[in-house]
Amino acid sequence: MAQYSAVLDGVFGALADPTRRTVLRRLGHGPASVGDLAREAPMTLPSFMKHLRMLESNGLIRTAKSGRVRVCELNREGLGLVEDWLAEQRSVWADRTDRLERFVTTTLEEEKQ
Repeated sequence: MAQYSAVLDGVFGALADPTRRTVLRRLGHGPASVGDLAREAPMTLPSFMKHLRMLESNGLIRTAKSGRVRVCELNREGLGLVEDWLAEQRSVWADRTDRLERFVTTTLEEEKQ
């Protein structure tokens, strides 16, 4: 459980930055070279590379070198962790709102009697 939590913390940390979310959004359309991705970012290449390393180290993207060009692609399995966590949270909150609805409905029915 602690390992799952640490991985999830890293993924959410990576998603917390708008530059990294922009990269993920772009890679959702298909692979792109580091150069192409960096041209869209308002920062120096070394700063941008830190963002790519963060995304890669947390399993959200993969990179591969093809000749002199490094190509990035979205790792959809990495995003599956977030999807699983959100599904779990939806279930927890749906259960809580169902219980609240039953409580309110029961209380109102008891008041009417």
